[in-house]
Amino acid sequence: MAQKLSTICVQAGWKPTNGEPRILPIYQSTTFKYDTTAQMADLFDLKVPGYFYTRLQNPTNDKVAEKIAALEGGVAAMLTSSGQAANFYAVFNICQAGDHFVSAASIYGGTYNLFNVTMRKLGIDVTFVDADASEEEISKAFRPNTKALFGETIANPVLSVLDIEKFARIAHKHGVPLIVDNTFPTPINCRPFEFGCDIVTHSTTKYMDGHAMTVGGCIVDSGNFDWEKYHSKFAGLTEPDESYHGLAYTKAFGKGAYITKATVQLMRDLGSIQAPQNAFLLNIGLETLHLRVPRHCENAQKVAEFLEKQEQVAWVNYSGLKSSKYYELAQKQFTNGQSCGVVTFGLKGGREVAIKFMDSLKFCCIATHVADARTCVLHPASHTHRQLSDEQLREAGINPDLIRFSVGIEDADDIINDITQALKQCQ
Repeated sequence: MAQKLSTICVQAGWKPTNGEPRILPIYQSTTFKYDTTAQMADLFDLKVPGYFYTRLQNPTNDKVAEKIAALEGGVAAMLTSSGQAANFYAVFNICQAGDHFVSAASIYGGTYNLFNVTMRKLGIDVTFVDADASEEEISKAFRPNTKALFGETIANPVLSVLDIEKFARIAHKHGVPLIVDNTFPTPINCRPFEFGCDIVTHSTTKYMDGHAMTVGGCIVDSGNFDWEKYHSKFAGLTEPDESYHGLAYTKAFGKGAYITKATVQLMRDLGSIQAPQNAFLLNIGLETLHLRVPRHCENAQKVAEFLEKQEQVAWVNYSGLKSSKYYELAQKQFTNGQSCGVVTFGLKGGREVAIKFMDSLKFCCIATHVADARTCVLHPASHTHRQLSDEQLREAGINPDLIRFSVGIEDADDIINDITQALKQCQ
């Protein structure tokens, strides 16, 4: 019988046998010892599983990745040093110079910059589309050399909700995988594979860690995309890799081909490994993920409903509100309609009033972070997205007055009281 997510959060990954540590150990070692040259050679040839250097794999990391894969319902996962690294590897694993991919325009500013600037320097082109556009309109962005479609389940910071089934239909119609960043809802509230997604990424820095202690990322493969069906399009997976004596990943590893290639090729060469210490701390956060996420959402719902009633508030965006254009989609895709603990809103008076409000908060602090136990607030146009031009800000759906309010797990009344006194300072 399949286990519930709450049990997976606590029990998956590390399964100690008789006499082993009850808690996942930190394998704080760069290297691993073997008795013979042949044993080490087999590891380097990918003939047998095992560990020889932590830049590629580490037992602590692998057990945490296994837990996240189980939470998402995937076949394999790989931890990375950050969410940015996860998104980069997820795309770069199937794209090379001369290739192209399509992405929703409303995504995290750092990811937008990664795709729009850095990956173009590598010769990989991208076309940004309005995720709310029709399937026909989005399909116009595809080219013969398009290799993937990318989106965020809940876009940071505009909180638009991705229609995963629609995006999956578009991607599969064009013979490419759908990659979805599922950071905000986490698998507790949404499992994109159940709606046709192929690859999921996470910034584990956010709700999965939950305590603002560790930076990290993760890539999870559903194992459902048929790379061999589009053999020539994904030659990096289906054709021999000369750096491994002609091994072809799909033939050697089947459903594990995508993550294996990302690990033994990209991590080998680029090295954005998550530190075992960070993976250990991440695992502690995962053990309470099923408890914290509902509390975040419960508090966020109360905050959103309160804000919607305030005269000074110009607008509120939260998919749990019936006034949200994404309310019905959220009810369909998210557990009990709960999305995440982040609310965005604007105040009458624009940017200057927004800044005064934020500066007037007491314990709800200004921080370049989101989705941990403590309530924090950010003004994206001034902070995380300040590298974007006004035109790019508008394209990403970010207004100058947008306040991103990450609701923590404190008492909801205390959070609302802090908002109330800050609003009074702006009158």
